[in-house]
Amino acid sequence: MRNPSRPAFPAPSGLPAVSTVMAAAAAAALLGIPLVAGPADAEDATAASRAAGSSQDARLVEAIAAQVGNEIVLASEVMELAAPVEERLRRAGAPDSEIARVRKDALERLIEAKLLNSVVERLELGADREEVDAAIAAIASENDLSVEQLLRSIESHGLTVDEYRAKIRQEIERSKVVNAMVRSRVQISDEEVRALYEENFGKQHDGGEEIYLRHILVRADGPRADSPEAACRIVREMRARIAAGKIDFGEAAREISDMNPSAGGELGWIHAEDLARWMSDSVREMKPGELSQPIEMPFGCNLLEVVDRRPFKRIGFEEAEPQLRSRVFQQKTEIEYEKWLDVLREQTYIDRKSSFGG
Repeated sequence: MRNPSRPAFPAPSGLPAVSTVMAAAAAAALLGIPLVAGPADAEDATAASRAAGSSQDARLVEAIAAQVGNEIVLASEVMELAAPVEERLRRAGAPDSEIARVRKDALERLIEAKLLNSVVERLELGADREEVDAAIAAIASENDLSVEQLLRSIESHGLTVDEYRAKIRQEIERSKVVNAMVRSRVQISDEEVRALYEENFGKQHDGGEEIYLRHILVRADGPRADSPEAACRIVREMRARIAAGKIDFGEAAREISDMNPSAGGELGWIHAEDLARWMSDSVREMKPGELSQPIEMPFGCNLLEVVDRRPFKRIGFEEAEPQLRSRVFQQKTEIEYEKWLDVLREQTYIDRKSSFGG
């Protein structure tokens, strides 16, 4: 569980200045690659694997999707990367044009990876075993898991430890490239940081209380239930397991929640006046450590845990400045990175095949 005693303003995500210990998490945030698989990912990957085996897609898997310099991207690589999102869209009845867009996006990510690999080799920015070990340990700690628990979770969701380590290594190397090629271009002014402070904290509450919450949602139209009643049966059974000490709330959220399961249900600190009415009614009298009863709503069934409560304290500029400055840095780094990547694309021979939007 993330530390509920930390400041109530959101921590910046993304690239640290030079740290390779947290580089994997940072790079994953920038790329949109999850580092801890949730149950839905496993279900999607299994179903998507079946989908990729259809006769139509089978004709694509050994084809070349793109040539990037002297390297190639196989269609099978595109299909594998796109599979989880593609399957979710198919279950939702998405048109073929949406499926094609997902595959095209997957191809662009793989092209980007090939481009970055060439820079990594040229600048000798490869990640060694110790860096990968340190990044995995940091990811496990951030998710309140031991390294052994994290790796068991990864394996239970269809990814081998070697495959996972390869992904982490790639993400560290990407972060190194960004630090080496982009970081020096980013300049931050005090005015930019002050403007972000006004945007985020210009209208703070005067007093009151804030509550640290964790949340499980089982959707009424999701992969586990087809009605609010069915969703609440699942939530009720899981609540009993949590109350009996058989499973931690975070593990339960990763197992059944349809809302950001990889975060373990964490909502963090929320001011009482900012809670939705159905939430505030449920948690008003709850003490830290208590669970709500299953809360049935038209969209699904919910379970809340009050982790802690505290009086609300206004956040001054001096307190928020370090994290706000880091967030501005991250935002501007992403912009500069995209500019740099566009130049790299222009300087590299890239031939996208028509099957994937070439």
